[in-house]
Amino acid sequence: MTRVLEDKVVVITGAAGAIGTATAKLMAERGATIFGVDIAGADWSRLKAALPEGAKLVTTEADVTDEASVKAYVDKAKAELGRIDVFFNNAGIEGPVQPIESYPLDGFLKVLSVNVAGVFLGLKYVLPVMYAQGSGSVINTSSVAGLIGSPGMAGYNTSKHAVIGITRVAAVEAASKGVRVNSVNPGPIESRMMQSINSGQATDAKAAHDATSGAVPAKRYGTPEEVAGLVAFLASDEAGYCNGGFYTVDGALSAT
Repeated sequence: MTRVLEDKVVVITGAAGAIGTATAKLMAERGATIFGVDIAGADWSRLKAALPEGAKLVTTEADVTDEASVKAYVDKAKAELGRIDVFFNNAGIEGPVQPIESYPLDGFLKVLSVNVAGVFLGLKYVLPVMYAQGSGSVINTSSVAGLIGSPGMAGYNTSKHAVIGITRVAAVEAASKGVRVNSVNPGPIESRMMQSINSGQATDAKAAHDATSGAVPAKRYGTPEEVAGLVAFLASDEAGYCNGGFYTVDGALSAT
């Protein structure tokens, strides 16, 4: 495999999850050093097993909603690895699946805290590192839910629309400083998160899964590896003029 990320330092939040793990694996195969961030008690075994032999991996626990915790993981990455070339700002939660009239406020605010404040704080502390270097690529994880409406998903959809908004702002602010900021917008992906959403949509999670698959023009869920491929491209110098973009990997769902 072409090692287009040779010697790049990649920070990934939500690194122990399905998309985080697939992305870390692909980037490590392409030569990157991985700095993985996830919540306290995260199971790192899948990520460690996925990486190629000899891959460089540093892991740390952090609360992306806590400013001191975010500053600490960024400081640790800089101190231990010297720089941050790529930031996959990926941590997120799905929240409840309820219609707006019964959607709990605490659940709504928790989703916004992780999915919006977490992205904001990551940008707040990583961007200055990249500005000092004069280079860097940031990829924020939004969703097809940031482009369309999804019944029962008020918190999640709101948060992912917000991620697109902050991506726009960051891209414009960062462009003159040699830093690129884009977002990836996955559709339904085979993962724990989608299993949780399907379980909230219907008592029969498999039926909900099948219904969602049927609504996607490609007639299937995507894979974490397909998202990883897009993220790795945006991280690379091959995407040097891609800035401020919103890239779907959704089987044409958002095109319907």
